[in-house]
Amino acid sequence: MPQTPYWQGVRAGLPFLLVIVPFGMVFGVAGAEAGLNIAEVMGFSILVIAGAAQFVALQMMIDNVPVLIVLAASLAVNLRMAMYSASLAPHLGHVAWWKRGFLAYFLVDQSYAASILKFENTPDMTAGQKMAFYFGTITPVCFPWYLATWAGGVLGASLPPGLPIDFAVPITFLALITPMLRTAAHVTAASVSVVVALALAWVPFNLGLLVAAALAMMTGAWVEKRQRQIAARHQP
Repeated sequence: MPQTPYWQGVRAGLPFLLVIVPFGMVFGVAGAEAGLNIAEVMGFSILVIAGAAQFVALQMMIDNVPVLIVLAASLAVNLRMAMYSASLAPHLGHVAWWKRGFLAYFLVDQSYAASILKFENTPDMTAGQKMAFYFGTITPVCFPWYLATWAGGVLGASLPPGLPIDFAVPITFLALITPMLRTAAHVTAASVSVVVALALAWVPFNLGLLVAAALAMMTGAWVEKRQRQIAARHQP
């Protein structure tokens, strides 16, 4: 492949295919089994394009949870996108507004993880090069996600019932989260979210996830603030 920023992004995103394809198929199968037609399944993946939130919303819809709670839970799961956006803003926030629209639509865990590592490790990249790299990362991630969802929705009924393709869901997030736990704030936020989510697993409608997400973000922000205060006091 050429050594352009776009193709560098494609190479950075290619490993995610190993989990994106089964992950998308799992959602397609789950949607079909829940009674959604192929247009509704694809509407989820094209309009929402957020795997974790899609699974949360689908499960709640199956359980006949009130719409407002479904929306609130899905929003809580996707609040991490706001943090991703804030993290990318110094690198891509000054590009044209219509380009930011495309960036926002294609902002998924994989595109963020690959891009932020590249941008932080290569600070001399221009805005154009960063844009090209970012769109390179989404090429092997977002478009295969659509195809995998479609395949799962269409072929789901013919798949063997015991086929363990659902392994892709936890592996995807483990692969993304582990390299990003680089500071005490990251580790603390992750730990709080896990502990609180497990402790509140009994709460109806999965509302414990809302509490876990809020507490994790507040704890991480507090730890980061304390670290900055301590660092400032030790400066000459």
